[in-house]
Amino acid sequence: MSPVSRRLNSPYMAAILLSLVCLGLYLAGLYFTGLDAGLAYRRTEIAQGQWWRLISGNLLHTNHWHLLMNLAGLWVLLLLHHFHYRLKGLLCLLACLCLLEGLGLYLFYPGLLAYVGLSGVLHGLFAYGAIQDIRTGTKSGYLLLLGVMIKVANEQLFGAPADVSAMIGARVATESHLVGLVCGLSCAALVLGYGRCRAAAIIKKTA
Repeated sequence: MSPVSRRLNSPYMAAILLSLVCLGLYLAGLYFTGLDAGLAYRRTEIAQGQWWRLISGNLLHTNHWHLLMNLAGLWVLLLLHHFHYRLKGLLCLLACLCLLEGLGLYLFYPGLLAYVGLSGVLHGLFAYGAIQDIRTGTKSGYLLLLGVMIKVANEQLFGAPADVSAMIGARVATESHLVGLVCGLSCAALVLGYGRCRAAAIIKKTA
């Protein structure tokens, strides 16, 4: 593979693309006030058939602090686990996490009427990366997985820090963090299960 091909297949390209999409939507929302209203996760509109909000709501942000915090989290996670990914695989994972996040909120939190932000997806990406660490024998994966589980459990019991809510200008939807965690673990389980089934089939075929 040529150096150019390696760069184009880098997972960092997925992070650049997602960052540009989130930044572009945020800037566009400053000039076109109806944009956020048409893309944000809103339960009532989703129930009326505006299904794209399940995905697009994850890409919007309440203010620039919210955007910067989430994009910083995305890049930190990629720096931590970049060796587990290739461009297409990471893009597919992010798309699945966005969709599953929206579906999870819609199905299990009927009281949550509106939501924007990438934090739920980031919790899923964190959990997925920790499982991949464990799979490849990196023992720190256990600590990372335990850490994110403790964080999410604490949020479910006591809520998010008040200063974070003040910074982003909205209540932190801790429900999204729990849904993201479950989605990340589910995606990891599916990928590992598929890999084992495929390996077993190859062994059986060659035996």
